Amino acid sequence: MTRILSGIQPTGVLHIGNYFGMMQQAIALQNEGEAFYFIADYHALTSVRDQDVLRENVRRVALDFLAAGLDPERAALFKQSDVPQVTELTWILSTVAPMGLLERAHSYKDKLARGMSPTAGLFSYPILMAADILIYDSDVVPVGKDQKQHIEMTRDLAGKMNEQFGQIFKLPEPRIQAATEAVPGLDGQKMSKSYGNTIDIFGGEKEMRKRVMSIVTDSTPVEAPKDPSRSTITQLYSLFASKSELEEMQARFRKGGTGYGDFKKQLFEKIWEYFSPMRKRREEILAEKLYIDNVLVRGAKRANEIAGDVMTRVRSAVGLR
Repeated sequence: MTRILSGIQPTGVLHIGNYFGMMQQAIALQNEGEAFYFIADYHALTSVRDQDVLRENVRRVALDFLAAGLDPERAALFKQSDVPQVTELTWILSTVAPMGLLERAHSYKDKLARGMSPTAGLFSYPILMAADILIYDSDVVPVGKDQKQHIEMTRDLAGKMNEQFGQIFKLPEPRIQAATEAVPGLDGQKMSKSYGNTIDIFGGEKEMRKRVMSIVTDSTPVEAPKDPSRSTITQLYSLFASKSELEEMQARFRKGGTGYGDFKKQLFEKIWEYFSPMRKRREEILAEKLYIDNVLVRGAKRANEIAGDVMTRVRSAVGLR
């Protein structure tokens, strides 16, 4: 059976970019194989410095993932830090990781460009990510196009280990879907908490409406035709609407006579409707006090069973056992 592995960082409230960039695909894949989804709290330590915030974020991610449709009977959901073998494997991989490989990491350069301190943890981030993938003998890793390099680096590190110590690791394959390439934010850039341009999945109605109505548009008059291909409104609408609904909005853009404000209201209604069943499920989960804890404990147990077997193999191969 194909083993699927993916992770999501608990760095804040989940937004539409998270949902279409990772969560939706991960939830669909739980029906295709043996799925393992971890909440990357080790990774989050490179940017989250408040212990209470980190703990709350972890629980919120678990809650939102479950509300969005993750089935704990089909997929293991667990905290990264509940599998200690990950950090042991990270060290072993670091002994073969070339500095040049890490220096070429796009994510490292991007984070420095946004003002983050160049810590050792941030620099070696791809090694921990490789350990996350290899520790579960993962076959498929669903990622956005901007994360493909991390899978390539993981394959490089696995290959180096295999060359030096024998056939220890299988080489994982990325699963990239066109729909995950770019979810635009309120300003037209990629939706990201770092840019402050997000629409939260489970935000309140008033706040979500306010965010949608703040989408940046040009100064084209109400009566003038507008180009739907250049509009953040239509790009976001395409994620939620049917083909016919999208074509209808695009036609109204080209015809003119409708202002951006009306299109934004239409977009808000579609987003609010789309997440309505998930909001209901979220409230049901919150009503069961131990539900989230039990899911994470069961998921960690499954993950540790596999990680333990893989580390036994690794220790033997490198001479630690």
